[in-house]
Amino acid sequence: METITLRGYRTSDAQAVSRLFRTIYGDHYAQPHVYLPRMISQNHADGRWHSLVAVANDQVAGHATLILDKQSSIAELALSVVDPQNRGQNIATQLSRRLLTHAQALGYRGVTIKQVTHHPYSQKMAARLGFQNTGLLPDHAPSPFGGVLTESLVLGYVPVDGFQRPLPALTWPDECREFMQQLCDVFGTQLNVAPWIGAPAQLEQRWGRYDGVFSEVDESLLKQLQQLPTHWLISIRLRLAQGFDTAWRRLSTTGFVFSGLAPDDKGEGWLALFHRGFQPKSLTLHCPHMQRLHDDMQQRIAPLADFQICGNRP
Repeated sequence: METITLRGYRTSDAQAVSRLFRTIYGDHYAQPHVYLPRMISQNHADGRWHSLVAVANDQVAGHATLILDKQSSIAELALSVVDPQNRGQNIATQLSRRLLTHAQALGYRGVTIKQVTHHPYSQKMAARLGFQNTGLLPDHAPSPFGGVLTESLVLGYVPVDGFQRPLPALTWPDECREFMQQLCDVFGTQLNVAPWIGAPAQLEQRWGRYDGVFSEVDESLLKQLQQLPTHWLISIRLRLAQGFDTAWRRLSTTGFVFSGLAPDDKGEGWLALFHRGFQPKSLTLHCPHMQRLHDDMQQRIAPLADFQICGNRP
């Protein structure tokens, strides 16, 4: 078996890293920067990426990255890829575990990971690394495996040693109480809600998906959301705070489906995830909590999908 060496990324690795992504994913990887070696090096020079590579026989055989944001206390573990000839040696896990240590040294308080659902490998790796799955991101990005289907992702989070991110002690709707209590058991709770940082309302588009981030959903905003085109895929991240149960019901009655939580990358709190317009899809997930959440989401959108199908018939 070849000797595998892990080391920090060097500017001279850019061509090899780009070639590795193209070898495995062809032209389908959702992050276009991996196809331009200059962008790979620029992201490192600017401090946006912090990467490690695995080297076998003087060739780059694996790569993983911490995506960094100087305005955030959270890093993202991403861009993990291993040469098919070197699989089965836990290279991705070794790279990722070392990067989690680097995240602490770099001053970050937690790390997220987005796990593909097309296969179970990244989900199993995240579990080995200690990530707690907190939510689902349906139809989140173009599939890295080609075709016209989008990739749904499992969102995981792990706090860096010494830092906690408790959930606010709230009243949970009956429909999601078991799921929320499970996360409370993992992360703990606190009476105070973390302060909101940033604009109270944001809406951006990426990959045909409309991403909203809101500090609250009142009746006025709810009416405006209802008036958005019905064919839009809309993802909402809503501050987890007092009144969540009311917001949950308001959004649920207008076609939005709850899909878990995400850590607030601008502050110390949590965001509730809601989605509207994603397609029904059967998934087999490694995490039983995520499987139950996914199955519940599918049941909630089934009546709406049936109505739309009937409505489109001549």
